[in-house]
Order: sequence, then structure tokens, then C-alpha cells
Amino acid sequence: MKWLTWPLRLLGFLLWYARELVLSNVAVTKDVFTLRHHSSPIVVRYRTRCRSEFETVLLSVLISLTPGTLTLATVTRAGTGGAVVDRDDGTEGYDLFVHAMYSDGPQDARASLQEMETHMLNGIRPGGAPR
Repeated sequence: MKWLTWPLRLLGFLLWYARELVLSNVAVTKDVFTLRHHSSPIVVRYRTRCRSEFETVLLSVLISLTPGTLTLATVTRAGTGGAVVDRDDGTEGYDLFVHAMYSDGPQDARASLQEMETHMLNGIRPGGAPR
């Protein structure tokens, strides 16, 4: 039944992302034009819940389009080609290395990335985001 709400969830995601894009542009612009810089750059490794290369690439692009963040690298959890399987828990997936300009630490950066990923997956998957 969740697939019936898919178009609305996709629209909701697009509106949420547009809002985040505007807010991050304001933060970067404010930081550029003030004497004191408020940035606290950090690089984090983020374990995604993306199941396909499409989802991973889309998340990477959305991160890089948002001012103040940049996807530096994408790696499979298994390491080399073939099936992407995590050695610890057997789940498929990808990890992203992300540079964030405005963060209160690694947990804050990962929480922001998880929020973006959840909104994205909820919008693009007909069945919704995983819990």
C-alpha cells in the first residue's frame, strides 16, 4: 500500500531538499561575508543503507550539490568487485567518505547524512525507506 503514496513522498523529498539547499546556501554565504568564520570542517565515513549503485550515486550527488558538503569517495564494503557483502553482518552496501564544513563532530555529521539518506530513500523507493 505504500506504493500508492510514492508520488507524494517523492514530492515531499524534493521540497525538503530544496529547503535544505537554500538553508545551506545561506549558511555558506553568511560565513563568507562575516569576519569570523564559523566552519568546523570534518571528514567522516558514512555507512549507507543504499541497496543499488543508483541510490548510492544519487545520494553522493545530493551531498555534493549541497553547499558545505562534498562526497570524497565511495567504497563497497566487501572491497573488490562482484557481490557487495559486509564482512561483519552480511548486508550489502556502500560507504561514503564525506567532507562537511559545518558540523559539531562526527556523530552530528553522520546524523545529518542519515537524515538526508532517509528522506531520499523514502522519496525514491516505492516501498519507502528502511527502518
